[in-house]
This record gives sequence, C-alpha cells and structure tokens, in this order.
Amino acid sequence: MKKIIIPILCVILCAAAFSGCAGNTQTGDGKISVVVTVFPQYDWVRNIIGDKASEFDLTLLLDNGVDLHSYRPTADDIIKITDCDILIYVGGESDGWLDDILKKNENKKMTTVNLLKELGDKAVTEELKEGMQGEEEGEEEEEEYDEHIWLSLKNAAVLCPVICDAVCKADAENRAIYEQNTDKYVGELKALDEKYKAAVDSSSVKTLLFGDRFPFRYMTNDYGLDYYAAFIGCSAESEASFETIMFLANKVDELSLKSICKIENSDGKIAETIKTTAKTTDISVVTFDSMQSTTMLDINNGVTYLSVMEKNLTALKEALKQEAK
Repeated sequence: MKKIIIPILCVILCAAAFSGCAGNTQTGDGKISVVVTVFPQYDWVRNIIGDKASEFDLTLLLDNGVDLHSYRPTADDIIKITDCDILIYVGGESDGWLDDILKKNENKKMTTVNLLKELGDKAVTEELKEGMQGEEEGEEEEEEYDEHIWLSLKNAAVLCPVICDAVCKADAENRAIYEQNTDKYVGELKALDEKYKAAVDSSSVKTLLFGDRFPFRYMTNDYGLDYYAAFIGCSAESEASFETIMFLANKVDELSLKSICKIENSDGKIAETIKTTAKTTDISVVTFDSMQSTTMLDINNGVTYLSVMEKNLTALKEALKQEAK
C-alpha cells in the first residue's frame, strides 16, 4: 500500500531540532538508549541485554496497540529517536517517515539497524495471491516488501545476532555477556522452530485459509505451507467482496479444510461469513497473533515473543487438524 505522508512531519522535525538546540534531552544517567519500533524487537533486545537491563533505557514506540501501518510519530517520539544510541526498525514502507528524520539527524553516535536490509534476499515482497482482494480501483499497485519479518522464528534467529552486534558496539566491555545471552536465546528460537516443523510434518493438511489480512507469509514459507486469504498483510481493507468470500468458501470445500483463520483484534466477520457460506460443516475459527497490537500492559503482564509464538503454534496445530476419519 502507498502510505500517506504525514503533513506535519516537517513541523515536528523542526520542533525536535529546536529541542535539541535547547539542551540534551537525555537524563544524563549514562544509560545506553535504545529505541525500537515494534514489540518483537523490544523483547529481542530484552533477552540480549539480560541482567544488564538497568544499564539501558529501552523505548518501544508502538506501545499502545497501534500497529505499524497506522502509527504516526509524535514530537516526543522523534526527539527520542534523534537522541538515541541505537535505533532498531523494520525498514519497510510503514517506516518511510523515518527516512527524513535519519537524513536530517546530526547524531553521529547513533547505530541504526534496518531489519529488512539485514535480511537481504530472505526478505520477500507482498504477494497478491489468487482470490485475494487487491487495491480499490484507481489506486496504484506498487511492489512492497512484506514487513512482518518477526513472524518467522528463522528470521528472528538471524536478526538477534545483528542486534547483539549493535548492543556490543555501544557497550564493548560487556560483549561476552551479550553474546552468551544471544546464543542462549537463539537456541530457544531454534528449538521452537523445530516444534513448528514437527507440527507441519505430522499433518497431511498443508494449507492455511485466512478470512482476514495475511501477515504470516514468512511463517508459511518457512514450513512449505500454502495459503489463501482475503487481503495481503498490509492491506487497509476491512470488507471483503462477494467474489472474495465465494472464492475462499469454495476453497474450504475443495480442500476439506476444518478451520478458517483470522488475526488478533479482528471482529471475525469475514471468517464467519466464509464459514456459513461453505458447504463443509464443523468448521472452527482459529486466531493467530501477528504481534501488531501488543501493548506495554501486555508486556508488563508477562507477554513475550516466545510466548506469542508458542500460542501461534497451538493455533497452527488446530488449523492443520485433519478431518476425523
């Protein structure tokens, strides 16, 4: 999707620049300041720094349930970004607002980590698959990278060492600690990845059907799964056409699927419509968590990247459940 340019971005940048001239906004406590855009990055950093957390000032920008595609930075957000030691962001179309900030930023000590760039050829573009509802007529179609890179445990295992390198650059004295923490965490990611693989290998069902947006392409690619969905992951659409509903309902029947999937915070109306339209009976609606609406309250209540991916594994097993013989 082509994102709307923020009209007041220049004003905010000027305000941030003025604030910077007026005096350093950092607390002066000597902490290493890290700013991340989305929850998975936040939790990855927490696992990397481990017991050294008190020596860091870690900020999650998207902390109130607004997803990456809808987020608009405040003046305070931009000040935090321009003053930080480490900035970690996805690097896709939704982060386009960061380009102007980084171009104008005079903070030479900052280390930036663009995760899509770090993935290289492992990054994939959005796919308008058969049956999906595309842009409304008159809107321009552009190829964009799929930003939901965190929904792959394999990607996480690649990106955490990159983040560790940035942390070590800021605090070389404790490099051994951060590297040990990262190795341990990557081991946990790989162990969960094996559980996903085992779940897929043990089922004859190899297709997921989402009556919703589909941000899980990296996950399906990891395990050789096929998928059908109402919209691409970054779509702003919320109402599916008759043609889309019928296509997906027919796929449920054709493939004898016993589950229709949706993502967290979805009202589930599209999934329920597909369910009632399909001829197949005893269909369940399964919810996957794309971690696009995780809040600081969730984090304080114990939600972690691994706990959400464990929950998604349970959802995956349900979605791949075979019809009883």
